[in-house]
Amino acid sequence: MMEENKRVLLGMSGGTDSSVAAMRLLEAGYEVIGVTFRFYELNGSTEYLEDARNLAERLGIRHITYDAREIFSKQIIDYFVQEYLAGRTPVPCTLCNNYLKWPLLARIADEMGVFYIATGHYAQNIQLNNTFYITYAADSDKDQTFFLWGLKQDILCRMLLPMGNITKVEARAWAAEHGFRKVATKKDSIGVCFCPMDYRTFLKNWLAQNSVVLAGEKLMMEEGQSLVEDCQRLVGSSQAGLNKVKRGRFVDEKGDFIAWHEGYPFYTIGQRRGLGIHLNRPVFVKEINPEKNEVVLASLSALEKTEMWLKDWNLVNQERTLGHSDIIVKIRYRKQENHATITITPDHLLHVQLHEPLTAIAPGQAAAFYKDGLLLGGGIIVNAR
Repeated sequence: MMEENKRVLLGMSGGTDSSVAAMRLLEAGYEVIGVTFRFYELNGSTEYLEDARNLAERLGIRHITYDAREIFSKQIIDYFVQEYLAGRTPVPCTLCNNYLKWPLLARIADEMGVFYIATGHYAQNIQLNNTFYITYAADSDKDQTFFLWGLKQDILCRMLLPMGNITKVEARAWAAEHGFRKVATKKDSIGVCFCPMDYRTFLKNWLAQNSVVLAGEKLMMEEGQSLVEDCQRLVGSSQAGLNKVKRGRFVDEKGDFIAWHEGYPFYTIGQRRGLGIHLNRPVFVKEINPEKNEVVLASLSALEKTEMWLKDWNLVNQERTLGHSDIIVKIRYRKQENHATITITPDHLLHVQLHEPLTAIAPGQAAAFYKDGLLLGGGIIVNAR
């Protein structure tokens, strides 16, 4: 590890949060270098690049652009598609933050002799007994800690999170007061960057444009490799994966036919709306069977689970986490939390025993653990019952 210094490499997306983060870091006395990653450009728009460059120029800081579109396509977009083809629900923002964005920031910072790395995430961090933890943001509505459970100490010890102790309203006011009105009035981004609205439209377009699914291609990942390799194995051959995306059967829990669906990848566990059927009772997606191209529908109570198993997990502090009955687990990043007890199984999975039932637990989703406001880690859901 290089010697600690007052230099920081800041990920600048061109949006309000990272822009205000740059101003706050400068005011705190840091030498700021901005880097804008070219991950994905929706409809070919590069306005965000110009916004980031212009802001850096106005602030008098150095700015660089890093073209990561190829690696983003392989690590995130291909994974995203493969997971749906495997009948699972992907978590692209979690994968991106833990295995791409923050490690890439650290690598570039190392090459530049910069110690600190920063983003505009709404989260905070602290050090307790020589261990670094991420903690909740001051703005509970914007809190993004859920996406950061996979980061390890080599990253956590270098993180600066200048947006963690203010709200989004305060961030906009900050920008306006400093004369950056465009920054202050920018719209918030919604959803996943490469498909900000309904993922089904993106998936249909991707499948139409790619006659070959990249199931056999080795994706370049240093960590989280098994996550991608597992979905590749389940998808099987590329043409076979594509051939399954066709009309199939909605069935009940007994396997009896209910109606036809568009193709199993276009449905997720817990889904009620958009099924395209009308029954005299509410039904939800309970299971997805890629091999049979079947989607099982059931009542909401039939979706209740009391335990789940996680792979590709990371625990910041095992002593604070394992075996305690007061751990909070989240499977969604907003407005949801349940108590659980966590243990490690003989086959090295995390077993999460829920204290009260949860519905809509989908394989492929992420689960994050908290205690006393500290983010203790998380993992990827393999199955639940």
